[in-house]
Amino acid sequence: MHDHRRLGRELELFDTDPLIGAGLPYWLPDGAIVRHALEEYVRDAERRAGYRHVSSPVLGKRELYELSGHWSHYRDDMFPAMDLGGEQVVLRPSLCPHHALIYRSRPHSHRELPLRMAELGGMYRAELSGVLGGLTRVRAIQLNDAHIFCTLDQVADEVLGALEMIRRAYRALGISATRHRLSLPGPGGKYVAAPEMWRRSTALLAEALDRSGLPYEAAEGEAAFYGPKIDVQITDGAGRESTLSTVQVDFHQPERFDLRYVGADGAKHRPVMVHRSVIGSVERAVAHLLEQHGGAFPAWLAPTQLVVLPVSEAESACAAELVRRCLDLGLRAEVAEPERGSLGARVRRARLVPYQAVVGAREAADGSVALRLRDGRRLAPLPVGDVLARVGALVAARTTDLWEERAA
Repeated sequence: MHDHRRLGRELELFDTDPLIGAGLPYWLPDGAIVRHALEEYVRDAERRAGYRHVSSPVLGKRELYELSGHWSHYRDDMFPAMDLGGEQVVLRPSLCPHHALIYRSRPHSHRELPLRMAELGGMYRAELSGVLGGLTRVRAIQLNDAHIFCTLDQVADEVLGALEMIRRAYRALGISATRHRLSLPGPGGKYVAAPEMWRRSTALLAEALDRSGLPYEAAEGEAAFYGPKIDVQITDGAGRESTLSTVQVDFHQPERFDLRYVGADGAKHRPVMVHRSVIGSVERAVAHLLEQHGGAFPAWLAPTQLVVLPVSEAESACAAELVRRCLDLGLRAEVAEPERGSLGARVRRARLVPYQAVVGAREAADGSVALRLRDGRRLAPLPVGDVLARVGALVAARTTDLWEERAA
C-alpha cells in the first residue's frame, strides 16, 4: 500500500511548512510539473468539448455568498469575512457564484445554449486541523470546475457528456472509479427548502445515469445544499472511499441570480445550471495518482519522461545532444551522467522514469539508442529519430501504454 504523503516527500513533489500553515502544501518543481500536466490535459479536453475558459477572483463580497445561499447554508466551512474599507470580503468556497455573475453580465439567446464555462481556479475551505492530511484534505484547493448553462431539455445530454469526459480522463490517468453515487438530501436544515426543485433535479440526474448504463447507488445526506449530484467515488490503498469527480444539477442559483436567456418565442426563460468537475481538485487527484501508481505516473504525467544514460564520459556529449532533441520535441528529459555511479546504479535510481535511453560507443557512432522501459522491457537499438517520434506520439496521445510495436 502506498501512502501519498510519504511518497510525495520522498519523490520531492510537495511539502509543508508550519510558517505557511496546516492544510496549505506547496508544490516542489517535480510536483508542479505533474500539476501543470494535469491542468493542461483538462483544459485541452474541455476545449475539445466546447467549453470556454474564464478566470475569476478568489475573493468576493459577503453579499455575493448571501445571494448564492452559501452564507446561510455553508458558512461553517468558509473562512471568516474580512473587513476591507467598510465592506466585508470572503475567500470563496466555490466558483459557481462567480460564474453565475459572468453569465449574467451579458444577454444570452437560446441559440448560445448550452453555454459551457470552465475554470481551473482556487477556492478555500476552513477545514479543522484535525481532519487535514497530505493533499486529500487541504484548505486551499485548485479545482477543475465548470458550469453549463442550458435549457431543461439539454440537461440529460450535458450530464451524459460530463460522465463521458470523466470516463476518458480516468482511462488516461490509469485509475478506476469504485462506484457512482446519486447523492441526495437528508434530514436537517442544511439544504435549500424547495421540494419540487429537488424532485426535478434528482429525476434529471437519474435519467442520465440510467441512459449511461452505469450502475449507481442512492445515498441520502450527501447532496450539495442547493441540489443533488452524481459523485464518482474512488478508494485508496487503505480501503477509504472518497469523491473525486462530480456532476450536479442546480435550479437554485439560476433563480437566486435571476439568470435568463431569450427563447425561440422571444420571451425570457430561466436556464438550468449543471456543475461539473472532471478530476475534482488537483490536490486530491495527485494524491490518488501517487497511491495508485506508487510514483510511476503515466508517461505523459511523469516529471521526467526520458533519462539518457551514457555508458561512459565519452558518450556525454552525445547524451546532451539527445536531451536537447527531446526538449525541442516537448519531452521532459535529463542526463544521468557517469559520475553519478555505475550504469546499473543509475538505472535503479531512474526506476520511475518511463523511458531510459542507454547510449554506449556503438549507439553514439551510428546514431541509435537502446531503450529500456520502466516495466522492465529492453528494446533493440533503434535510430534516435524513430525512438523520439514514437515516444513523443505516445506522450501526446496521453495513453498509459509505454510502447507500441509496429508491424514490419
